[in-house]
Amino acid sequence: MLSISQAILSEIVLHSVGNKSKDEPLLISKEKLQLAEPVKELLAKYFISPFKNVAFSTFSHTSELDLNEIYAFSKKIFADPDSIFLHSISISKHLYEQSTHPNIKAGELYIVYLSGCVVDDEEVDAIGIFKSENKETFLKVLPINGSYEINAESGVNINKLDKGCLIFNTEKEKGYKVCVIDQTNKGEEARYWKDDFLQVDARKDSFHYTQNYMDLCKKFVTEKLPNEFEVSKTDQIDLLNRSVNFFKNKDQFDLNEFNEEVMQQPEIIETFKDFKKTYATEREIPIVDEFEISDQAVKKQAKIFKSVLKLDKNFHIYIHGDKDLIEKGVDQANGMKYYKIFYKEES
Repeated sequence: MLSISQAILSEIVLHSVGNKSKDEPLLISKEKLQLAEPVKELLAKYFISPFKNVAFSTFSHTSELDLNEIYAFSKKIFADPDSIFLHSISISKHLYEQSTHPNIKAGELYIVYLSGCVVDDEEVDAIGIFKSENKETFLKVLPINGSYEINAESGVNINKLDKGCLIFNTEKEKGYKVCVIDQTNKGEEARYWKDDFLQVDARKDSFHYTQNYMDLCKKFVTEKLPNEFEVSKTDQIDLLNRSVNFFKNKDQFDLNEFNEEVMQQPEIIETFKDFKKTYATEREIPIVDEFEISDQAVKKQAKIFKSVLKLDKNFHIYIHGDKDLIEKGVDQANGMKYYKIFYKEES
């Protein structure tokens, strides 16, 4: 679980990084930025908002983790947050050395320090590295002597972060928990941010395999399934319950077994297969078909599987078992819908 909406931005440094192969300059600031609180709040929203549904990655290196430059700089900053300006210069120089593909744009590089981030119920600090490359034209309307003047200005859209990375101060020995986005480069040049500059990999362990697969199942049932098939809300809840019960009752995940016991219908299985590929590609995470199920991940993810049938603002029906014990109908007298529930005893 990641909660960063209440994170506080305490330190911010800004440099400008050009494309080295085009002889564009690397411009280093002389000091940290001093900003008014309203501007800080706008920047915090600009930096944080895109990371709502981003999966965790981790720093890596082909030979030794400490040789990963951003990992090494992050350790030093977490040990002494006041050193962020000094190490931000090294981070900017490292990015400049990787900015050699002709399609890479020059842009502003922000290195920030955040507190109040919550990762898996633990409050931790974070380092943010963000790059803005694209500028948009804005119209500024000004009242002048009883009339108006319109000026065109170029600036950054705070609703469109181009590139970003959040490094959370947890699991240092494993390469930290890291979230990465790149919303501009999609081709060969995209590698420079994630692979060359940051050197991160998707996390590969039973916890994250389980967590990713359960999130995949939830999104398939609640988002994809209703668009592809005529499916009632009770059928959706039943499928969610079958999914989470599979993970609760098994030690090992096997896709064929899961399809047979949970998805069941061939057309739904085929749609799920296609959705799984899209899900993995968009998030750049591994979705493997066989793995050991993590009880810790199941307990965490089970909380998001809502088996609640909401009826207007009057009733909530919690469905935990046999969906055949609930029937849906329409009252012909008043045209209102109803549910009929069968049970043996109440408690």
